[in-house]
Amino acid sequence: MSCILGIDPGLRTTGYGAIESNGERWQLVEAGVIAPDVSAPLETRLRTLHQGITDVISSIAPHDVVIEELFSIYKNPFTAVLMGHARGIFCLAAAQHSVPVQTVGHSTVKRALTGNGAARKEQVRSMVVHLLRLSSVPEPTDISDALALALTYANIRDHERRLPKIAKLRR
Repeated sequence: MSCILGIDPGLRTTGYGAIESNGERWQLVEAGVIAPDVSAPLETRLRTLHQGITDVISSIAPHDVVIEELFSIYKNPFTAVLMGHARGIFCLAAAQHSVPVQTVGHSTVKRALTGNGAARKEQVRSMVVHLLRLSSVPEPTDISDALALALTYANIRDHERRLPKIAKLRR
């Protein structure tokens, strides 16, 4: 079995979601949030994030960690710098457990799950519920975003594993 941990990084709320294959479909293993005290200094919030994700990685033992690619809006470059701090913490925690880190862009997630790179967040959340056969939409949205990352990477990885077999069949 292969477990994939998706992380939707944030300094206020970080969502995480782990999925595992049962041989035919992906199923939810665990999901939740890490929410540091927003009034705490940056270094304290980063320590809380590191401790939280380290606990998650230790208990789940994923084969891969998937984090959304960092992007910035021209008007808010400082936000990208702050998010880079959080992403660095998650990469460090994964490396401390010898777990490879993968990155996926938000438009890739939308395209992979809905067929439309400009899909609305509600459409992506709906596909997460459908693909994992959940009874309700995970709340807060940080959780469904993390699960969407894990599902997208799972599909990309599974597709890449099938490519050599397809190439052999065509020879």
